[in-house]
Amino acid sequence: MLDSFLIGLRAGLAAALLVGVLVAYLARAGRRRALRAVAGGAGAAVALSLGFGCALTFGSQELTFKAREAYGGWLSLAAVVLVTWVLSGARRTARPRAAVVAAATFCVVGHGGVETSLFLWGAVRASGDGTPAPLAGVVLGLLTAAALGWLCRRGLARAGQASFPVRAGATAAVVAAGVLADGVRRLQEAEVVGGLRDKAFDVGATIPPDSWYGMVLDGAFGFRPSPTVTQTAVWALYLVAVLALCLAPSRGRLGVAGARRRAASRPR
Repeated sequence: MLDSFLIGLRAGLAAALLVGVLVAYLARAGRRRALRAVAGGAGAAVALSLGFGCALTFGSQELTFKAREAYGGWLSLAAVVLVTWVLSGARRTARPRAAVVAAATFCVVGHGGVETSLFLWGAVRASGDGTPAPLAGVVLGLLTAAALGWLCRRGLARAGQASFPVRAGATAAVVAAGVLADGVRRLQEAEVVGGLRDKAFDVGATIPPDSWYGMVLDGAFGFRPSPTVTQTAVWALYLVAVLALCLAPSRGRLGVAGARRRAASRPR
């Protein structure tokens, strides 16, 4: 059951954290109506993944390994682009449309949805055969990931007006960089992108990928003990660029609100 729990936790952790940051950003920017788009995008991704996984598990159709990796890889890249767009717009005067918010949430939740759904429906089949532990483990893992995402949103909501953009942006940058690196890895395994055998380093002996901490690091930050040079370069470039954006003075709604409060508090 522990293995199933860790698989469920790894599958849902990055998505839960990014959705938590996204919700916190939209709420702080006064875009509470856009939260419906978040719920809609997440619901659509879950429904599509479960339906697709059910058809593949209980039907006669099969999805090749390369096709599954390519699907997850492209969705990972789309998720990073859209989330970065939405969060950068929240720092400016731009107001991202509900359709963009929904698409970002859909890609965030769905980038590993098919793989997770296949494991989940496999656990359902095993439960029908009298082995309920895998199903209970993966469901508990997904619920734990959702709870951690909720705690992330709660923690960011308590941040001060000045520190919120930095904390939320840095959290999103670290998690999204991992999603981006994971997307590149998937595309390399699907042979869409080359360089799969060019390893940047290998710390598998220190951080085994099947250990509990290795799986948590993979789920939260996309960390792999033996990443390729391309994955490492993309991860580093994205992280540096987005962190620089987060540390820059905010000119958007969040920054303007803080400036107005400071101006109003000054003695005249």
